[in-house]
Amino acid sequence: MSTSSVPSSSVQFDLVGVGAPIMDLVATVPESFLAHAGEKGGSVNIPPDELVRLIGLLPAAPTPMPGGSAANTTFNAARLGLTTTFVGKLGGDETARAYAAHFAAIGVDTRRYKHSTLPNARCLILTTPDAQRTMRTELGAVFSFSPAEVSPADFAGCRMAHVEGYIAFNRPLADAVLTSARAAGCKVSLDLASFEIVRFARDWLLAQLTTGLDLVVANEDEIRELFPELPAKTADDYAAHTRRLAAYGGTAAVKLGKDGAWVARGTELHRIAPVVVADAIDANGAGDAWAAGFLSGYLRGLSLPVCGEIASILGAETVRHMGPVIPPLHWVAVAERAKQHLAKH
Repeated sequence: MSTSSVPSSSVQFDLVGVGAPIMDLVATVPESFLAHAGEKGGSVNIPPDELVRLIGLLPAAPTPMPGGSAANTTFNAARLGLTTTFVGKLGGDETARAYAAHFAAIGVDTRRYKHSTLPNARCLILTTPDAQRTMRTELGAVFSFSPAEVSPADFAGCRMAHVEGYIAFNRPLADAVLTSARAAGCKVSLDLASFEIVRFARDWLLAQLTTGLDLVVANEDEIRELFPELPAKTADDYAAHTRRLAAYGGTAAVKLGKDGAWVARGTELHRIAPVVVADAIDANGAGDAWAAGFLSGYLRGLSLPVCGEIASILGAETVRHMGPVIPPLHWVAVAERAKQHLAKH
């Protein structure tokens, strides 16, 4: 089952991102450093003193970069020409002001942010030599985001709401977001975000799939947690996971990193070839960029294979740079390649 779309006469934004406006603190570390941080990969919320402890153990000071899963996707979608806005809670400090200015500069509407006097959320991104990232997040103002602050007005005039799975850690807030988005007539896209999310909220996620999600984006770790009964030894095995996800009635996208992706809708099933990258240094934000590329085609009505091709271009370029944002110098060529595909409708 999929949700209804907003009548074209009332649409003001193609996309509203929903999630945590987090300032990333990006650090390159040896594999041995993860002994201080816990299990490799994924994302874990930590208290302020633990973040301070980990920063103090770093071999060099981390680099601040505006991030957050849905925010990264929204930022890249705006770069690709979609009209975008964002629902999330900023802090009341200079970090929050710099964060909002970064998004406003690229054309993201910032009027739907909520505000707190607490410090802005921060996430320490530990990138190891294999380009994998381990994330430790101190939520700050995000922790104070209340379900009472969310209403259908936050989604009015938006064609699609792209929601990050991390919101499922706060079940009442997640329910308020999806209920409000549906009430406003938005299509709903959900990125499962991390295997910890699926492990924590699997029953809730399955219930949301049954209620109706228009698009679900997952990677191989997340989809294995969602459908653990399916075999997952080769890239081809994930075709079954993708079909299972699409059987709920929406569009399913399962990312396989260097092995490309599978996408499905109804009776359609497509393997998306990867864009080969020989110089990957950091996977941070690559999945979010992939989602932005896919959405940029999806919201223009392009075919699933073309949506996947655009997604692969963005994801592949992102891993070639530290942090979640493709630098402006490199973006020009990426945007040109993406626009060639976007012209296929």
